[in-house]
Amino acid sequence: MRQVLSCASAFRTLSRTARLVKAPRAYANALSSSPVSSPHQQQQQPRRSKVVESVYGKDLPLQRDTLIEHLRRDVCVWEDKKFVTCAASGVSYTYAQANRLTHGFARALAGGRGLAKGDVVALVAPNIPEFVFAAHGAIEAGLTVTFVNPLYTPEETARQLKICNARLVATIPELLPLVRAVAQSIPQYKGTVLLDQQPSEQAAGEMSFQALAAEGLATEGIVLPRADAEDIAILPFSSGTTGMPKGVMLSHGQLVSNLVMNMHPEFRFARHTKGDVQDTILSVLPFFHIMGFNTVLHTTILSGQHLITLPKFTPEGYIGALMRHQPTGLGAVPAILQFLAMHPSVKPEHLQSIRYVICGAAPLDVDLIMRFNDKAGREVDVRQGYGMTETAPVTLLCSRSTPIKRRGSVGQPLTGTRARVVDLTTGEDLGPGERGELLVKGPQLMTGYYKNDEATREVLDDEGWLHTGDVAYYDEEQYFHIVDRTKELIKVKGHQVSPTELESVIRQISGIVDVAVVGVPNERYGEVPIAFVVLHPGAQVSEEDVVSFVEPKVAPYKRLAGGVKFVEAIPRNAGGKVLRTQLKTMVSK
Repeated sequence: MRQVLSCASAFRTLSRTARLVKAPRAYANALSSSPVSSPHQQQQQPRRSKVVESVYGKDLPLQRDTLIEHLRRDVCVWEDKKFVTCAASGVSYTYAQANRLTHGFARALAGGRGLAKGDVVALVAPNIPEFVFAAHGAIEAGLTVTFVNPLYTPEETARQLKICNARLVATIPELLPLVRAVAQSIPQYKGTVLLDQQPSEQAAGEMSFQALAAEGLATEGIVLPRADAEDIAILPFSSGTTGMPKGVMLSHGQLVSNLVMNMHPEFRFARHTKGDVQDTILSVLPFFHIMGFNTVLHTTILSGQHLITLPKFTPEGYIGALMRHQPTGLGAVPAILQFLAMHPSVKPEHLQSIRYVICGAAPLDVDLIMRFNDKAGREVDVRQGYGMTETAPVTLLCSRSTPIKRRGSVGQPLTGTRARVVDLTTGEDLGPGERGELLVKGPQLMTGYYKNDEATREVLDDEGWLHTGDVAYYDEEQYFHIVDRTKELIKVKGHQVSPTELESVIRQISGIVDVAVVGVPNERYGEVPIAFVVLHPGAQVSEEDVVSFVEPKVAPYKRLAGGVKFVEAIPRNAGGKVLRTQLKTMVSK
């Protein structure tokens, strides 16, 4: 999934420079350690004169901690502080309570549930506190966690669960009918866990999260399997432009390495909790997305912040959360920043506590930052970066020292991360100001795509460089700028929509000989999908036929809100690749 720190909120999505604080011992040690190369870095590599290396440290070892070990390193310092509060329900947990529930759930999963180390557990839920405990508990139990967008249809959900051979699903009561509809088709399915605060009635094979956590804590003799840095911790799915969504294998070491990078004093956003000092972050970035999970959630834990979650965005709910919780930070998308800067219901007093904003999902220009600062009445530390699911996710990020005029860029390489821009035709390295494909490299790069070696080889070359498919350039000060932020994916309110996926659905309609889907600009949603369709001679297929066929098969944000255009032929190059730029030009005529 290529993105500018792309994100989307569950169920519905809208789319002063701070004082440097000394990093805790864990990060200082990690940054000063001697390099321990990843498998990609161990190969003999040619010297390249135009590789952009991080000015914050060229080398970073692949971290050896497991994810849960790393997250718990300093928690004892703030275990009595609030960890996570649901802004919708008011349910709140301290760090100590969260650790207890997480550990209890881990013990329950490891204690005779028929699950083996490396088995996959799926989470189908919006942003609620119990999502975090279930995910971390499964990982602590030596299992691999995959996240399913709760907006998915039964068809989409079943496809992902079957690909990764999910053995167990954790969900909320509202989504139980969806899970029940697909669970019966999953081989060796072990059961469903309900993430409700209070135990409720369940059918056979359905269990309460709270009851399982209590059982795990009360049962003696359970031994949790030992995880290694190379073990796969999570299996998020990435939307691709050359095929259906693919499972991205991210190990403990890769996730932790990216966390160490993000916690560098120049890149991190929040203060470390100490005494009465505790930052609070309000975020609608979904945990089922890699940015919401490994960037916002986990850096919150490592700083000891108080996280305020929202299961869905509404203007009233968001403003209410700002007023009640007075957050010092925001995890946002540009559409939310625009809402805060431009909507008349948002007053300067709503923003008086905000010190920083981490923003993603679409390019964030300096003008919008300035408008937000004008509303806030001061300069807020607003930054964006660049990442992919395949890079756990961040590779480029604006630092605290980035001047305001550069805040429209996606920043510079993180510690231990390298970047290149290569010619789209020859593959030759390019210099400052020259546009080409962005390549990145570092210990945070994925292991590969799940059961898809061919797709892995297409993006990871023999030297360990990941080919992003995005067109970019860097300036003389080595700040990167994304030109075609993604060449194919359609951005609908922060969601990433694969044209290939929609095309595969439309091709099921009798009478259609060819189809291509592109995104077209939309003032409200950023982009919306439009389909170009070629019919067999004499076929009787209308625009309404296509739209209504697609609607029940995909999530709401994937629907053909841009409509359908019937054409005589789809423009393609000599290699058969769809010339999507030409199609977009046809829309504007």
